[in-house]
Amino acid sequence: MALIEADKVVIEFPIYGQKHQSLKRTMLHAATGGVLATDSRDHVVVRALDGVSLTIREGDRIGLVGHNGSGKSTLLRVFAGAYEPVSGSIQVQGSVASMLSITLGLDPEATGMENIFLRAALMGVSGARTREMLEEICDFAELGDYINMPIRTYSSGMSMRLAFAISTSVSSDILLMDEWLSVGDATFSEKAARRLNVLVDSAKIFVLASHDATLVNRICNRLITLEHGRIVADER
Repeated sequence: MALIEADKVVIEFPIYGQKHQSLKRTMLHAATGGVLATDSRDHVVVRALDGVSLTIREGDRIGLVGHNGSGKSTLLRVFAGAYEPVSGSIQVQGSVASMLSITLGLDPEATGMENIFLRAALMGVSGARTREMLEEICDFAELGDYINMPIRTYSSGMSMRLAFAISTSVSSDILLMDEWLSVGDATFSEKAARRLNVLVDSAKIFVLASHDATLVNRICNRLITLEHGRIVADER
């Protein structure tokens, strides 16, 4: 069973060395997505999520929308387990695949082959399972002999192709994505899109944060709008 349940989740980022000033609060509140507040020790904090409650069940294809700084990416990172709520609770059932930072864990001094194991380990994939996927990952990345060279010798496009091939090699119950991934030239991008579509279709829950209204309307069956860290609309 796949499930995401958030109950009054609050995420705050402290701003050290600053004291609460009404003028600064007014100006920054207008310029940033989060809400400025103070914690119990009178430190200024940015409240990126402010009492978010929602339940996401199997079959949900969620589109998170809102202005820059509204809390979309922060909420995705809470779902992924990267951020711990200051208050409230988050419950996630099922395996999670996060496409929030597909190059995370890649070592520029290590070879492409070595980085497959590094990135896979970060994703929680065992060494034995990674060895089973090696040929498929290498074929999909289309790096040829470069797979045995340090990735500092790669172009940015080659690094992204490798990262994409690794990150999309394992399907999960819950798929999280911050904007739709587009990797490489036109030919590779089409192949990547087909692979992403397969992952989305196989996921029990899919959550996408995006500014592309056309894409969200095409892929998602539920639209959640965030504003200043709060849910202001939840439509099916």
